Amino acid sequence: MRIHVDLENGLLPDRYGKYAPVENLIEGHPCVSFPIRVDDVPQGAQTLALTFLDWDAIPVGGFCWIHWIACNFPADTALIPENASASGAVPCVQGSNSDFSPFAGGHADPRIIHRYAGPFPPDKTHEYTLTVYALDCTLDLQEGYYLNEFRRAIRGHVLESAVLELPSRA
Repeated sequence: MRIHVDLENGLLPDRYGKYAPVENLIEGHPCVSFPIRVDDVPQGAQTLALTFLDWDAIPVGGFCWIHWIACNFPADTALIPENASASGAVPCVQGSNSDFSPFAGGHADPRIIHRYAGPFPPDKTHEYTLTVYALDCTLDLQEGYYLNEFRRAIRGHVLESAVLELPSRA
């Protein structure tokens, strides 16, 4: 399995993160997800899932920042289009990102906490880890699930995964 995200000058395009135009923000939060191409999904896959995590946030905030988790994309999805997180262009179930945390403002708006939350590196360019999983099942998770629930649910069901490191500028 392979995944691809277009970069600009080696970075995630600004419109998907910290320097997004105002129309791509909700209460100052970048909310338009980037397009992801998916190729060579293994036979037997029933669904796809993804995580988009910032491990470089640990020295800054004390924990890995969850920017987007989503599951139950149809296995034949070749393109998760721009803004799929908010538009519903491809059916999926989305989990909670780190904006729900009381350590990060404790937001309650589902448009902010149960969708894509774009990169916002505070100190330097961070590398964001996008992982797409091919699963042999549909996950029994409801909107707003947590990363730990996702990790348990996929255990024993990952046929294959693909990882990209996507840098975004501070």
